[in-house]
Amino acid sequence: MNDTPTIFVLNGPNLNLLGTREPEVYGHDTLDDVAGRLEDQAQDLGVGIDMRQSNHEGHLIDWLHEANATGAKAVILNAGAFTHTSVALYDAIKAIQVPVIEVHISNPVAREAFRHHSYVGMAAKGTIAGLGTYGYALALDAAAKL
Repeated sequence: MNDTPTIFVLNGPNLNLLGTREPEVYGHDTLDDVAGRLEDQAQDLGVGIDMRQSNHEGHLIDWLHEANATGAKAVILNAGAFTHTSVALYDAIKAIQVPVIEVHISNPVAREAFRHHSYVGMAAKGTIAGLGTYGYALALDAAAKL
């Protein structure tokens, strides 16, 4: 039996295009680059990660429920554009006991007005934004210490 605590790292719509989509905003790192660095960091922190991406809101909700049901230590969530639109994600985060850390590669508050509101942030334990993909590393460090 594996007693290593697991942290889910969930990524929403269009993050599969990371590295090629608007690199002036999101940088040149791919999601695989981020995953590789997080795997190394997780090993150093003594935790496991389960990194996933979907362009479908329902998958993110199901994975939040799964994180709770399996006793995950925390969830790191970059919900992409669903951040600003999804009451369903807000409800899913509120419905689970697992702490959720919201991550954004860019700084939504410094962008278009519609990005200034975060349903995810309203329910999350904390938010890291605007630090590029380094925000994932900061979130993992925080999640491991929760």
